[in-house]
Amino acid sequence: MTVPPAGRRGAADDLLPVASPARTRAAVAQLLRPQRRLALAAGTVMVAATAVGLLVQPLLGRVVDLAVGHGSAHALTTTAALLVAVAVVQGVTTGLGLSLVSRLGETTLARLREQFVERALGLPLDRVEKAGAGDLTARVTADVSLIAEAVRNALPELVRSLLAIVLTLGALALLDWRFLLAALIAVPVQAHTARWYVGRAVPLYAQQRVAASAQQQQLLDTVGASPTVRAYRLEREHTRLVAERSRSVLRLTMRGVRLVLGFYSRLHIAEYLGLAAVLVTGYWLVGQGAASMGTATAAALYFHSLFTPVNSALVLLDDAQSATASLARLVGVTDQPPPRTSPYTEPAAGTDVTVRGLSHAYRPGHPVLHDIELTISRGERVALVGASGAGKTTLARLVAGIQPPTAGAVLVGGVPPTELGPAAAGRSIALITQETHVFAGPLADDLRLGRADATDEELRAALDRVDALDWAEALPDGLATVVGDAGHRLSGAQTQALSLARLILADPLLVILDEATAEAGSAGARALEKAVARAVDGRTALIVAHRLSQAAAADRIVVMDCGRIVETGTHDTLRAAHGAYAALWKAWSDSRELDS
Repeated sequence: MTVPPAGRRGAADDLLPVASPARTRAAVAQLLRPQRRLALAAGTVMVAATAVGLLVQPLLGRVVDLAVGHGSAHALTTTAALLVAVAVVQGVTTGLGLSLVSRLGETTLARLREQFVERALGLPLDRVEKAGAGDLTARVTADVSLIAEAVRNALPELVRSLLAIVLTLGALALLDWRFLLAALIAVPVQAHTARWYVGRAVPLYAQQRVAASAQQQQLLDTVGASPTVRAYRLEREHTRLVAERSRSVLRLTMRGVRLVLGFYSRLHIAEYLGLAAVLVTGYWLVGQGAASMGTATAAALYFHSLFTPVNSALVLLDDAQSATASLARLVGVTDQPPPRTSPYTEPAAGTDVTVRGLSHAYRPGHPVLHDIELTISRGERVALVGASGAGKTTLARLVAGIQPPTAGAVLVGGVPPTELGPAAAGRSIALITQETHVFAGPLADDLRLGRADATDEELRAALDRVDALDWAEALPDGLATVVGDAGHRLSGAQTQALSLARLILADPLLVILDEATAEAGSAGARALEKAVARAVDGRTALIVAHRLSQAAAADRIVVMDCGRIVETGTHDTLRAAHGAYAALWKAWSDSRELDS
């Protein structure tokens, strides 16, 4: 199998796109548009809750005036009762408002998840592989989790804080416009602090997410390929790569910590300046007889009450910037064009395969296939053999239409497979690899991935054709047995038999098998080879043969070496030619004798 070299996948230039800030804002607005009524209701209730809460400071000022003026006990009791009523009403309306805000956020997040999954599933496989599984995995796990956390915790608190700030400033103006001017002394410092922070935080958190994706991809590559890493003595090289990616994440994280510490220290200066200005203004107004002690007290309490929402809003900028960076990464994927829905070309006639002048490179200047010429007639079974790295899997993928070739042409029924629509491709081509996935759920549902409307009898017939019916019916609940990670675990041979049964149900004309029996043991492989022969009977088949016994049963064998076809013919013809295939057959036969 030919893959991009270690350390290359997940490079910054290969990662999936990230949306611009303007595009991210537009995407959020688009997601919110269907929720206008819910957003209006949430906003109205939150404004009401905040406005009710602002009655506390004037009432406390009233208490001060009553104390200074030796007011009656009845007036003091009435004021206290009003404070209790304000607390109750504020609590109820705040709870309702926050629940509406949370519902709005969760609904919007759910729609974003759906769009992300839809676009991610529609991405060309070569694009995903070029970026590396780590990039997509990080977006669908860490980024989604970060946004979900922000929606559930930061968003309601941010909305509440912003409303409190705006309405409190309005209340200060109602007390006396000079109190508002005094309070606004803190705004330039706060605005400068916020601008200073945002200007540094946005690119920093974007870099952190990219670095985290690269680190995760390197870990996946190193751990997933650990047998190969050990076999080729690449432990030091891969350890160095993991360490480099980890140091990059650590450096960016520490830059973020220093940024936040500087952010907090600047906020304290604004608080002290504003509070001092309000106190001085209150002292002056009381001395001039322009305000009562209670009014001055209310003004001071109003400004002091701003500490919490202002600090919360600015502190939440930290979470907001992290969430925004993650949101831009999700929107970058959701902005990818959806799978084409316009009419596709159907195969003109049958499923003959023609490969002309085919060359392919994963990276410019590093071709892995060279000038491939190959024709497969309708109903013919052709086996691809060759040493590891010969280019067999790459050729199979190109014929399957996973990606277009760098040069030359691949035609299936006279049509490039990349131009077949999902429906036409499903009817025409099926690719089965050794990495078959068993989805969690009843075995019958897993089988119906091949054909959704298949009856139970058709499921049993497909299983029987690949000699899997006995073990399937022997499961605890038969075809209703839950399989997959959360249920009954299937062996490698059973999993591949399941994929072959799906193939029979899908009934494609062209079948491409990429080492589909490689994961089974010797006994299981022999049974699977028989199952493969039944599954592909009557179909055009291109088989990347892991075991040469499978190649020997094919109508024709194509031998590849270093990305080129070096031999082609029947098993007997190639053995008699004493060339590359004969050498492979002898080595394979000798290894079987040693194993036995």
